[in-house]
Amino acid sequence: MSYEVKGWCPGAHRPMMSGDGLVVRVRPRLAELSIPQALGLCAAAQQFGAGLIDLTNRANLQVRGVSPTAWPDLMAALEGLALLDGDADTEARRNILSAPLWASGDDTQRIAGALTDRLAELPALPPKTGFAIDAGTGPMLGDVSADFRIERGADGGLILRAEGRGLGAPLAPGTEVDALIALAEWFVASGGTQAGRMARHTASLPGWARGTLAPAAARRPLAPGAGPLGAVHGAGFGQVRAKDLAAALKASRARALRITPWRTMILVGADPAAQPGLIWNPDAAELRLDACPGAPFCPQSSIETRGLALDLAAAVAGTLHVSGCAKGCARPRVADVVVTGREDLYDLSFKGRAGDHPAHRGLTKSQLLHQLGAV
Repeated sequence: MSYEVKGWCPGAHRPMMSGDGLVVRVRPRLAELSIPQALGLCAAAQQFGAGLIDLTNRANLQVRGVSPTAWPDLMAALEGLALLDGDADTEARRNILSAPLWASGDDTQRIAGALTDRLAELPALPPKTGFAIDAGTGPMLGDVSADFRIERGADGGLILRAEGRGLGAPLAPGTEVDALIALAEWFVASGGTQAGRMARHTASLPGWARGTLAPAAARRPLAPGAGPLGAVHGAGFGQVRAKDLAAALKASRARALRITPWRTMILVGADPAAQPGLIWNPDAAELRLDACPGAPFCPQSSIETRGLALDLAAAVAGTLHVSGCAKGCARPRVADVVVTGREDLYDLSFKGRAGDHPAHRGLTKSQLLHQLGAV
């Protein structure tokens, strides 16, 4: 089965059609929503969509199942909640991922805010270009896609690191955004637009940006349980029912909702306690398995994915990726076992990505389960 590469990510101004309707992405600043914003978004997802909210690996939220006729009403609701950028260009440029444990007035909040204020100074970059502001006591976002990273360095200062390079350049306090914009300008001038992503751009960095410092020791991603800011809850395969999230926010008396890139969310200020409809078990399979929405939710998929991933979970010791098509949206990285749907059948590969040449091609579901010892 062929698939279509969009070359861009859905937004609110520019949603993407899926099998269950439009996918409308909301990008809360610093990945945080006030309780009125969060409850308003839950209500809008139920009124104008399918009542489902995705947590993305960019710490954004997606309202699913929005009909084209309901989209203008959803946009009006988002604008009323102050969750809408002024235009599609600003929305696309504001692809800023912030370390989720930021505190008011710290380096992460300061730099992310300054970069947001200066987005217009950036050159025209490829559509998926991302910025990671990871300035806590140690980087947390190393496993999340980004092209330009501002991180805590091993010497305790901040560094600017180009994706794909192990070392970063030291930054003087107050110059962080100036340096990031300058590196973005170099990226474009040196042919980075043709490469598409910084990690694929092989040109030598300018002398001032060549790395001399390693990042500080990495901090672990947040898992369900008690966290430094409140209760951390998970969303199975990164999806939660809006009514469950709204109920949890009210019952927990949280002060805010903060989204992470790891299918988890922080109910800021909430006591650590399980909430119906959210995941409290840090070892839940739905948090470690990678599976796209699949059929019937994606028109490019011919197979159901998430139920299959759960069926295979106990039989796969390492990482598992179940993809509805060769595009592999759910996991761009290599997985130990990869199942890819193709024309209602299954391709099976190992130590690879969706779309790689399979070790076994065109399996039925029964053959797939037997091949992996899941029966």
